[in-house]
Amino acid sequence: MYYKQYGNTDMKVSAIGLGTMRYDEEDIKAGRLEKCAEIPLYAFEKGINYWDTAPFYCDDKSEIVTGIALSQVDRKKVYVTSKTNFSTLETETPDRDVFRRRLELSLDRLKTDYIDFYHMWCMLNLESWEKHMEALYGFFEEAKSEGLIRNIVFSSHMQGNDIENVVETGKFKGMLIGYNALNYQFRQSGIRKAYENGMGVVVMNPLGGGLIPQNPEAFFYLTEGTDLTVAQAALRFVASHREITVTLAGCTTKEQIDDAVKAVEGLVEEPAETVAERYNKKGKALNNLCTGCGYCKGCPKGIEIPKFMDAYNQKILTGKEEEIAKRLENHWDIEKEISGTCIACGKCERQCTQHLPIIERLKEIHALS
Repeated sequence: MYYKQYGNTDMKVSAIGLGTMRYDEEDIKAGRLEKCAEIPLYAFEKGINYWDTAPFYCDDKSEIVTGIALSQVDRKKVYVTSKTNFSTLETETPDRDVFRRRLELSLDRLKTDYIDFYHMWCMLNLESWEKHMEALYGFFEEAKSEGLIRNIVFSSHMQGNDIENVVETGKFKGMLIGYNALNYQFRQSGIRKAYENGMGVVVMNPLGGGLIPQNPEAFFYLTEGTDLTVAQAALRFVASHREITVTLAGCTTKEQIDDAVKAVEGLVEEPAETVAERYNKKGKALNNLCTGCGYCKGCPKGIEIPKFMDAYNQKILTGKEEEIAKRLENHWDIEKEISGTCIACGKCERQCTQHLPIIERLKEIHALS
């Protein structure tokens, strides 16, 4: 395993981290949690010492499964994370006791006395971040002073320039962001600023929500000069950034762990701008793909935005406009005319983590013959 230093700390973390949101669904539903725990234990055997978990993952069982595994290894040799925000606390005006109950629940589930990295979770924009800072940051600091958490970090879907604003506060040891071969141009300034400020940078969604491995022909350029699969090459693309500390791989099977480990064998780190120069022209046409994160849900007119954006992806991938309607009809069983009910309120675009022109795309879909 290839290891990197986490920001300006003395912690050496694996370049591949285990994302624990993809434990086997059938095993989770059947209560076979010990079986699921074999995944982090196998990851540990392979040198993966960074395990990322959170409330609500895997029907709210991820922390429990991860704790079963954590109790079977040398605790000092694993860096484990968890997360909290208004959603996990079920209120936008939490007090100390509410925050503490959520933290203690995570500690209990993880079977540990402390969490190495505790995230202020899922900051979609600066407004959300400011509200969370005002309501929660003091509770994070108190828990840290008591040794319940070791490092205060944040998770964000903001663009690079907004991330820079958060980084410059100096309030966090690291951050977790979505970064991949689809959206890297929007996030590079943020990861550079974090690196320059001595922060660790952990990446989620390195496979673009599955979009990259599901379209191997479109992303084959990532594999040039390697013996890697498209999925492995996509992981390597992210991990090769000097500014990125950990690339999370959500693994369901041991084979997927092996694939992820292979992706960073003999890794060569390069500055973000060097990586970008190599890939900008090759993947330029794909930079505007929707990654399917689903944050645009909640249309007041009931339009299933993620499905329409998925259909629009087909045009970008194939260059054929007619593929949009085919995808809507054959895959999603949705009539394209529904897109015409859009009232252009902008809610979906404000929530889009990639700031895609959703309204214009819906108009384009509706106008299809």
